[in-house]
This record gives sequence, structure tokens and C-alpha cells, in this order.
Amino acid sequence: MQTPVRRPITDWLPVTREELDRRGWDEVDVIIVSGDAYVDHPSFGHAVMGRLIEREGFRVAILPQPNWRDDLRDFKKLGKPRLFFGVTAGCMDSMVNHYTANKRLRSDDAYTAGGVSGFRPDYATVIYTGILKKLFPDVPVILGGIEASMRRLTHYDYWSDSLKPDILTWSGADLLVFGMGEKGIITLLKRLAAGENISQLRDIEQTAFRLPSGDALPDLPGMETRELPSHIECLADKKAFARHFRIFEEESNRWQGARLLERNGDSTVVVNPPNPPMNEAEIDAAFDLPYTREPHPRYNKRGAIPAFDMIRNSINMHRGCFGGCAFCAISAHQGKFVVSRSEKSILKEVQQVAAAADFKGHITDMGGPSANMYLMKGIDTEKCMKCKRASCIFPSICRNLYTDHRPMTALYNKALRIPNVKRITIGSGIRYDMLVGRTDAERKANGLNEYLEQLITKHVSGRLKVAPEHSSEQVLQIMRKPHYRTFTEFQKRFTEINQKHGLRQQLIPYFISSHPGSRPEDMAELACETMQQGFHLEQVQDFTPTPMTLATTIYYTGIDPYTQKPVYVAKAKEDKVNQQRFFFWYKAENKRWLSDSLRNMGRNDLLAKFGKRK
Repeated sequence: MQTPVRRPITDWLPVTREELDRRGWDEVDVIIVSGDAYVDHPSFGHAVMGRLIEREGFRVAILPQPNWRDDLRDFKKLGKPRLFFGVTAGCMDSMVNHYTANKRLRSDDAYTAGGVSGFRPDYATVIYTGILKKLFPDVPVILGGIEASMRRLTHYDYWSDSLKPDILTWSGADLLVFGMGEKGIITLLKRLAAGENISQLRDIEQTAFRLPSGDALPDLPGMETRELPSHIECLADKKAFARHFRIFEEESNRWQGARLLERNGDSTVVVNPPNPPMNEAEIDAAFDLPYTREPHPRYNKRGAIPAFDMIRNSINMHRGCFGGCAFCAISAHQGKFVVSRSEKSILKEVQQVAAAADFKGHITDMGGPSANMYLMKGIDTEKCMKCKRASCIFPSICRNLYTDHRPMTALYNKALRIPNVKRITIGSGIRYDMLVGRTDAERKANGLNEYLEQLITKHVSGRLKVAPEHSSEQVLQIMRKPHYRTFTEFQKRFTEINQKHGLRQQLIPYFISSHPGSRPEDMAELACETMQQGFHLEQVQDFTPTPMTLATTIYYTGIDPYTQKPVYVAKAKEDKVNQQRFFFWYKAENKRWLSDSLRNMGRNDLLAKFGKRK
């Protein structure tokens, strides 16, 4: 094996005082404080922001995983930035990173060298901001990342079982850039550098700020403004919080949403509308920055960073997701409208990965939040600009949605012809509901048969993971997922193609237990359905309420925000554990429990079916 070339430390953005000195810098313009280890790769938000700021000609440093429990020397070692501190909890909400669905503390952290836990605090955005405000009260703090983005308004926090205020009020930060914030951060940077005060920056899209009582809202010509139920109203009335969420989601799913106002005490949090979707050149620019594509050398002796190892040989082709799943935060963070990179930019990155000294020939993914949404957007953009649908494919595929899969098939083949690339597998999930249940004309026009055949014969690593999530029609409606027969049809096609080519690959379905709407009898039917299909499920996900999703709102309020009707929610630990037990009907220790549960439900019909199992 070829020995990797040792790069000079200056190839990375500086993380220590010594590295600043090597560059001859006595101060920097921006310091980015991150809950993740510093990996200089476009899949890590702190790297993207850092490289963007660098490209604009400013000095930027990274402060990764500072120690918040000692004398706070880490927060002081890079000095005071000239313009602002940027704070992010990292690529995950810190509470999702720390705890399981049962609120048990995790023993590992995929975004830390060696996979070791304990290198970031709970509610990292709030803790980091509080420290910075104490040490450097005159320096603005600007928030970003998934944790801040999905807590930008009043939200339910599962781990404290309470409604929390917007994160600006909670943390005391000056400004928030939500979502994929490249445009917002650069605008902020330039205006601060030109001498404007942070309190003057109230008209920038995709940002949020606190407006003191008595201050006038900035004039945004042609922009709609909507007021949400206040934080106090949400605390007092769950129906008010449900209305709050519905307005937020509707505006988040629009091409150009309204400005949102939420009162809290003597101030109002103002969430400006998001930027319109990026164009191809803009997203290419973010991925084409001069990343080293490696973790900082400071981690060489501490062990691998699992999250980096997982994505180091993968390619992100697009952002955003129009699936609109009730339990998912992607559309509220990255946007409903898919933004795709150019073929040139993608293939250039494949070449970079393939040229690495330790590359073994396997590209482990070419996809995005959902793998098969590349280049998919509205045929008539004017119709998209008026649309409020949460999903472009549920309850049915929008007639205005371009769903041609042929560009992906062609792109996979071009990537396979790049030197050193021997194999490409698709590791991100696919939306199989775009591939089956279509008319012959639709399959032909969109290259669906060709895509599916190539996917299964060339791009599956023995097991293809898909996510039907449940079998109950009622639960699937709440989830905004297709009818279970769609998965059954996909399973049939998967089997047919494998048999045609002499392959013995497995289809691995993923399901969620304890999702709002899911009752014990629904889980029993799901267990029976999967048993009859020959599945012995190994991995299942217990529903975890994460901030500002539809499912989380239903979990907290017990009602559907759109219908105001009550929804069953499993909250007791015993109920949640039992819902998961149905998945493992085949285990000897569950045999008696399963029989007793089915009898108590009066479901002797299911008991008879399980009795016939092989």
C-alpha cells in the first residue's frame, strides 16, 4: 500500500494558537465553535462555513469540541475574533447525539476521534453561547447548524419533556442563520466587515433575531408577515402549539415563505423568510472549495472519527427532500425543494476520492437525503412557487414533479468509468414509491425499469435497505408514507430482478415503533405481516421526538395540527418497550408474551397465523 503523503498543517484551517502563528496572524475575523471534531470535508458544516469565509478573503479559525468543564482556557486560546463567533452543536442535535429513544446515555459519539463520548455538552449551542457571552460580552455570537436551526422557535424538547423557547432567547445569542446558511453567513460577514452593528442586521433572508419591544420591524417590500401563537400561549394551550407548528410547517414548505413573528415576554423573535432554492452554480461552489477531505492531524493519535469513515468515500449529489415524512427534519432544515449539483462537479469529486492513496476502489454512496431525487424539481416553477404541500409524493406523486431517473443511471455509469473506481453502491435510502405503482408510460418516460435494474444488479452491496416504516394504513397516513402494498410491490420487483440475474441479495426493511398513531394492535399486525413475508427483523427504531417535526408535535399535544383530532400516542416506557417486542416475535423469550398479548387484544386471528409460522 502506498504511504499517504503528510500534508503541511497549513492545509487545514487553524485550530491552535501555534497554527495562527505559522500563518502570521495575530487575530482572526471569525472563530467557529463546533461540537464536532474538525473534519475538513463538505459533509461537515463547520468546514463548509470555514472555507466559504476563507474564500471571501477573511481570516477564520475552528475551535472544535472545546472543554466547557475546566477553566475555559480552550475558549480563550484563539483570542477574540474581530467580527463574530459562529456557534454550532455539530452535524447532529446534541441531545440526539447523546441519548437513545429511551433516554439512555450513549457510550459513543460518531463525530469524535476514537468514537469517544463526553466531548460536547448537552444543549451544546446554549452552553457554548453562554460561555462566550461571559468571556467576550462585546463580540456577537451567530448560531448555525441543525440544533439551532430546528430550535429556532418554541419547540418541544423530549429530553426535558417540556416546551423550550426559541434558541435565541434561551441562549442569549445575537443572530441565527438557519438551514443551509451559505448565502446568509456571507451577507452577514460582509455587512459586519463594512462597519454595521449586529443589531442593524434585521433584513437578511434565512436569519432570525430578537426584536425588543417597541422596536419597529424592518420594511421588507412584497414580503408577507405572519404572527404565531406566543411562547406563553403555547405553554398554556397545546392546541395553540399545534396551530403554531402548522403555520411554521406551511411556511417552511413554500418556495418563498412568510416572515414569522413569535412574542416571548418583552421581545419578539423574528424569523425572516428562507432564501430561494440555490441554483446549480451556487451549490457547486460550496462543494468545490479547497477541502483537504481529511480530519485535522491533531486526531492522528486519538483514533478514527466514525462519521468520517462512513462518508469518506461517498458523494453527496443533492440537498433537500420533497418526501415530507412526519418524523423527519430534513425539509425544515435543508428545504423541500431539491437542489442538485452539476454532473461536472460530482464527477470531479469522484475523481478526488478515487485518487486518494488509501482508496480501495469502492464508492460507498452516490446520493443525498433520498438517493433517487437527483435533478428532480417542478416542471413548471410558477406552480411550485404557489404550492404549500408538505410532500411532492404523498399522498400521490405531483403531476408537476420531474421524476426522470435516467440522468442518475447515466451518471452512475460515467462514475464507474473513472480510473480506480471498481464499484459504486447506493448507501442512502431510496424512495421506492417513485419506482413502483406507476403506469407503463410513466415507467418508460422516466427510465424507472432501467434505473431499478441497474440499482439492484450493480449498486447493492448484498443488502438493500429501504424504509416502509409501518404497515398500518392509519399510521402511514400520519407518517406521510405510502400504503404498505407499495413496499410489497417493490419487494416483488426486487425478487424478480435478483432471480433474473442469479443474485441472492437481501431486502432489509426499516420500521418505527411507537410512532404517533401506532397502537399495540398495529404493531401486532406489522409483526404478522413481516413474518409472512419472511423477514426476521434485526434492527428497528423506536420513535424519538426531535424538535419541530409533525410527529413530535403530535407526540406532545396528542392531536393532529391539521385536523385538530386526537391521536393515540405511546408514551409510557412499558408501552414503548412492548411495541418494539412485537418486531422480535421469533425470539424464544417473547413467545409466551406474544401469545398473551394477542389473546388480550382479542386477536386470535393473528395468534393462529403466528402458530403456523415455520
